[in-house]
Amino acid sequence: MSNPILERARAHGVTLEMNDQVAVVTLSRPAKRNALSDTLIEAIRDIFQNLPQEARAAVIAGEGEHFCAGLDLSELNERDAGEGVYHSRSWHVALDAVQFGKVPVVAALHGAVVGGGLELAAACHIRVADESTFYALPEGTRGIFVGGGGSVRVPKLIGVARMTDMMLTGRVFNAADGERIGLAQYLVPTGAALDKALELAKRIGTNAPLTNYALMHALPRIAEQPADHGYLTEALMASIAQSTPEAKDRVRAFLKGKAAKVRKAD
Repeated sequence: MSNPILERARAHGVTLEMNDQVAVVTLSRPAKRNALSDTLIEAIRDIFQNLPQEARAAVIAGEGEHFCAGLDLSELNERDAGEGVYHSRSWHVALDAVQFGKVPVVAALHGAVVGGGLELAAACHIRVADESTFYALPEGTRGIFVGGGGSVRVPKLIGVARMTDMMLTGRVFNAADGERIGLAQYLVPTGAALDKALELAKRIGTNAPLTNYALMHALPRIAEQPADHGYLTEALMASIAQSTPEAKDRVRAFLKGKAAKVRKAD
């Protein structure tokens, strides 16, 4: 049976395929370096608001030589202030559907991760970059300002000073420096980002769903709360998570020596 949401998304440059229990969402406008049109942003929103029931994690990747080169400037229409606010807020809704959706999302980055592409990557929970990746926020040199949540999400990854530098000077970070400052958590050889992202997503998908949900929805909010509020939120979330039957089964398995122990990394 055809799925009208997926058919519409495909027509606007986004595809969804299931790999086991991982939803692989691919930006598919390679001739445009996967630049973000309004219809593509709407497709991302619709997909993440309607993920298949069996999905336990998701990966976002880009077709062709680049993850995403940012906003499609051919669609940058003249808007009055009110229209500009509405437009920006529509992007916020779409990228919130990624960050605060049903499942954790891993970004597989390569080539350009620029402007709106970096805003999209920052909405994901884990970012895997290959050695071809480069990052930039050229909005400052083009007379505009980030509008897809970048001013909120990117400083949480790299700090206000580094984002200010990127926008004031047009500074471009390569893959190694991007991983060093926090734009990605993993750095892999060129061409290996998608495989690594899938590996991580499949591992994440084996976690207890409520624990994953707490990490997506509670942890970022706890980080922004005053300490006494955060401690209470943590206590409430911990008690809820550990009360689920799946959590109890996992603890029993560990106590009986049936669960893998944490070991030193290679």
